[in-house]
Order: sequence, then C-alpha cells, then structure tokens
Amino acid sequence: MNIENYYVARKNVFERFNESSTLTKIVFSFLMACITGLMAQIIIPLPWTPVPITGQTFAVLCAGLFLGKRYGCLSQILYIVLGIAFVPWFGGMTGGLEMVLGSTGGYFVGFILASYFIGYITERYAKARNFTRMFAVIGVANFALIYIPGLLGLALWFYLTQGTVLGIADILLMGLVPFIFGDLVKIAGCAGLSKVFLPKE
Repeated sequence: MNIENYYVARKNVFERFNESSTLTKIVFSFLMACITGLMAQIIIPLPWTPVPITGQTFAVLCAGLFLGKRYGCLSQILYIVLGIAFVPWFGGMTGGLEMVLGSTGGYFVGFILASYFIGYITERYAKARNFTRMFAVIGVANFALIYIPGLLGLALWFYLTQGTVLGIADILLMGLVPFIFGDLVKIAGCAGLSKVFLPKE
C-alpha cells in the first residue's frame, strides 16, 4: 500500500465509523468499556498509597480519541455502571458501589470528563490529530481532568475513613507523583496512535 492509499483508507475508516448507526457506535462503546476493564487488571500496587498503578487510563484516553466525545464518554459510563452493577472488572477483578465510593472514586469521574474532552477536540479540530498537538490535548485531559477529581476524591476518602486532613504534598505523593512517568508513556502512545490512525483533514 502506497502512502496515498494509506491516507484514503484511514479517512474512509474514520468516516465510516462517524456515519455508522447508533447501535453500532453503542456496541463499540461497550467494547471499549471491556478493553478498559481488561487494562484495569494490569496493576502495580504501591505500599504508601491506596491508589495503584494500572493500565486502564490508556484505554480511557483512547476512548475519546477513537469514539469521539459522545461514545467515548459513553464507554466510560458503561465501564463504571456495569462495574457497579455486576461486572467485576475494576482493578483486581473487583466491582460494586464501594469501589466507586472508595479511594479511587474521583478518578472514575475523571475518566468520563477526559474521554469527553479528548473526543470533543478530536472531532472538532482535525489539525489537532497530529502527535504534538494531541500529546498536549491528552496531557491536559490526563493531568487535569482525571487527576483533579481523583485527588479531591482521595483527600475526601482519607478524611472520612481516617479522620485526617491530608496536606497538598501528601495528596500529590499518594495520588499523582508516582504515576507521572507511566502517564507520559501512555500519553505518548495515544498521541502516536492518533498520528497513525486518524485523518488530518
């Protein structure tokens, strides 16, 4: 396949998804929820924090990238709702409402916000689909839209369960700092996928 055929094929796949039926898009949203659940099983626990390193944020970031704002967001809503209801696909094959109300509950809120934001930018601004711009977009989604509610939720959970108000430094050491390097790798991976698979016009 020469480069022109590659560009045409890439654009055709993108347009076919956008023009597909609502049912088809919902199915893809469910599949992305499943992928998020699978990636959540990649876990590295850390001894000083209840928040583990997981692979699920990579799927969250890709959801908006490939499914757009509505259906990328829907995929994360399905992931959370089904995980609460009966599918044990949160980290460590767990599920139930207590997981969403636990130390990582704020991050679940961030998953919905981040997938919507990335999908919005991807749909609206074709020129943002290159590596550099998408790295910046996904970086904002990851470090602002996921971590701000995540850290707030962690601080609230710690106060309600331990009766202690965490300082800013403690919150960052527990809920952000250990994850920065891995997140940069995930962000770069997603931005690379954007460059390869998404049309630029």
